[in-house]
Amino acid sequence: MGAAARAAGPLDRVAARAFFERHFEPVVQSRAAPFLTGYYEPVLAGSRERTARFTVPVYRRPDDLVEVDAATRPTDLDPALSFARREPGGRLVEHPDRPAIEAGALDGRNLELAFVEDLVDAFFVHVQGSARIDLQDGGTLRIAFDGKTGHPYTSIGRRLADLGLAGTEPLTADRLRAWLKADRDAGRALMRENRSYIFFRELPELDPALGAIAAAGAPLTPGRSLAVDRTEHTFRTPIYLAGRLPLGPEGEEVAFERLMIAQDTGSAIVGPARGDIFVGCGEAAGMVAGRIRHRPTAFVLLRPRETA
Repeated sequence: MGAAARAAGPLDRVAARAFFERHFEPVVQSRAAPFLTGYYEPVLAGSRERTARFTVPVYRRPDDLVEVDAATRPTDLDPALSFARREPGGRLVEHPDRPAIEAGALDGRNLELAFVEDLVDAFFVHVQGSARIDLQDGGTLRIAFDGKTGHPYTSIGRRLADLGLAGTEPLTADRLRAWLKADRDAGRALMRENRSYIFFRELPELDPALGAIAAAGAPLTPGRSLAVDRTEHTFRTPIYLAGRLPLGPEGEEVAFERLMIAQDTGSAIVGPARGDIFVGCGEAAGMVAGRIRHRPTAFVLLRPRETA
């Protein structure tokens, strides 16, 4: 299939459709009701050095952080943990979680990639998995996911609803952000209920029209890249989506029919028909992404034809 794609070269819309119809067959995903959300690449101000304004650290991956699975996890390590810390003697132990890190567990280890202004904004960078940081002294630092503490992900939006504090309106990302900033102490406490903490790496210079490097190893394409459950799908699988999404100028729902490519994953993306659409970069993309919580009418995998 790779050889056929390389031989085809760049194609217009009609030729691209013909290529997929010739080489792939549809497989309707019927094991679960499909559900879509959106994500984006935030843009925020920051500095490589701590300043009076920029005090919230964004950390690179610690050298002692290792991924674990059923084959490598020691019997005395919590089976819910997907990463661990390797001690100097080689023993694997639980890594400090979000509350511990925010309390200073990583201080003095020179892990800071950058500093940003606001703890809530930093939390949303963790949720999105990438960011562009406009540096105080000029230039832009682009960062992307490079590991996590391994603790299970907790949706603080769902937690807010469970506590009866979400109100009656749909809890969009903008409403959640506003709630977290309105009461800083309560917001910090709620964010700490998500014990999972994300580490980042600095990216090389990329095309500004594209997103960060995804888990599949290629830059994200707005409106075409889809995050999926890695345990259910192979990266680079074409997936056809159809339905109505809030993509209109005022957030109104419009018809959406598009072939996506599975290029990314995320802690909250769980299930065979769960998808997260990469919308783009910046505040406008964030507003669109935050509104997407919809069930499409079609979530169709494209499987290579045996005769292709």
